[in-house]
Amino acid sequence: MIKCVTDYNIKVKGQVHPPLTLEAVVLEMQDPKTGVKSQTQRLVITTIPHAITGEDIVEWIANRFKVGAAEARAMGTMMVAFGYIYPLQDHKRLIIKPDASLYRFQTPYFWPAQQWPVEDTDYAIYLAKRNIRKKGMLELHEQEQYNNLHKWMNHKWDFIVMQAKEQYRAGKERKKPDRVVFDCQERAYWVVHRPPIIFTQQCIMRPRVKSSVSIGALVKYSTTYKQHDPFLYPCLPSNPWLTDDVTYWQLNMQNIENPTKMRVERWTFSFGELLSDPRGRDDFRLFLKKEFSGENLAFWEACEDLKWGTAATMKEKAQQIYKTFLARGAPRWINIDGKTMEITVKGLSHPHRYVLDAAQTHIYMLMKKDSYGRYLKSPVFKETQKKALEQNAKKRRPSLSPIILRQQEEEQKAKLAASGPVDITQVMSKLFSIKKKILSPLKINLK
Repeated sequence: MIKCVTDYNIKVKGQVHPPLTLEAVVLEMQDPKTGVKSQTQRLVITTIPHAITGEDIVEWIANRFKVGAAEARAMGTMMVAFGYIYPLQDHKRLIIKPDASLYRFQTPYFWPAQQWPVEDTDYAIYLAKRNIRKKGMLELHEQEQYNNLHKWMNHKWDFIVMQAKEQYRAGKERKKPDRVVFDCQERAYWVVHRPPIIFTQQCIMRPRVKSSVSIGALVKYSTTYKQHDPFLYPCLPSNPWLTDDVTYWQLNMQNIENPTKMRVERWTFSFGELLSDPRGRDDFRLFLKKEFSGENLAFWEACEDLKWGTAATMKEKAQQIYKTFLARGAPRWINIDGKTMEITVKGLSHPHRYVLDAAQTHIYMLMKKDSYGRYLKSPVFKETQKKALEQNAKKRRPSLSPIILRQQEEEQKAKLAASGPVDITQVMSKLFSIKKKILSPLKINLK
C-alpha cells in the first residue's frame, strides 16, 4: 500500500502525502525530537548506544502515516530487508518484531542508495577478517561461502588475507563500543548484499551443450542404471519396506564379505561408482596392494577425510597428510608433477578443506586412467565376480482379503458340524421351524 522506495505519492485514508523516499523516512525517524526513541542498551557485556526497539519503530510508523499496526510492521520489515535498519540480536531474520527486540539505524555509508558495487573480493576479505576474529568459528552459511571463495580465489588468497589482517588490526584500535557497532553494521550490510553463490556464476558462464548430446547422455545413463534404480526396478529379493524380510539390507551391508552381483556390476559403470562403495574400495585396495601402489588410494581417502571432517582438526590433518604423502622422504610418498606440488605446498601455508584438491584430482585421474582398467581385468575382480551372490525374487503368497477369510472360516465350521454326530430331534425341530416360516403366509395350520 505504501510505496516509498522511490518518489511516489502516499495516499492514506483520503490524504495525499508529499513524495517521500525511504532515505527521507529513515532520516525523519532519527530526529532527536520527533523520531523514534533511542537509548543506550547493554548487550551481554557491551554497551550499545542509540538502540531502538521493534515496538517503538512500529508505533512511530503507524502514527506518522496513520496506518494500522500490520501495515506499519510491513513497512518496518521492508526497511530491515533493504538494510536501513538492522537487528542487534537475531541478525539472520530480516524482519521487524513488534516487541522489545533491539535494532539500530544503519549508517548512511552502507545504505543501498550509495549503490556500491558488490564484489566477491570484498566479501572474501570480510569473511577472512571475521574468520580471524572468531578464530575459525564461523556460522554454517559463512563457513560454506568462505570455503567456496577460498577454493575459487586461491590465486589471490594471500592478498585477501593481508587485507583482512590490516582491517582487523585497524579495528582493534577503536574503542570497544565503536568496534562492536561497526562490526554489527558491516555484518548487516553483507547479510543483505552478499554476492550470489559463485557456483551459480560458474554455471552461467559454462558453454551450452547441444540438446541431442544431452538427451543421448540421459538415455544412456537411464539404460545403464535402470535395474539399479529403486523407482524403475523392484528391490531383490524382496522390498524390506513392504515386507518383514530384511534380506535386502543384509546383502547390501557396507563391508559384507560376498557382495551381490548387481553391486559388483555397478563397479564396472565408472571409477566413481567403485570409489563410492566401501566394499568396492576394499577390493580395489587389495588389487593396488599387490601392485605396490596402495598409497594412491590411501592419499585419496585422506583428502576426503580432510574435506568432510571437522574444522577443529583441519589444520592438523592437512599437516599430517603432507608429512605422510608429500614431504621429501615421506613413508608413503606419492608421485605428482612439480606444478601440482608447488600449488599444494603454497596452499598449505593457509590450510583449508580444499587445499589438497589439485593433488587429489591428479591422483584420482592417475588411478582412473591406469589402475582402474587393469583392476577390471585382474584376478582379484574376477574372483569377486565369481563369489558374488545372486539376488532372486522370492515367491511370496499374496495375502487374502478379510471377506474371503471369513467365508473360509464359515465353511470350515460347516464341515466340522457335518462330520460330527447327528441329533435327530434337533434336525426335525429345525426342519419344522423352516416349514412353518414358509407356510405361514398361506395361513395353513400345522398339527
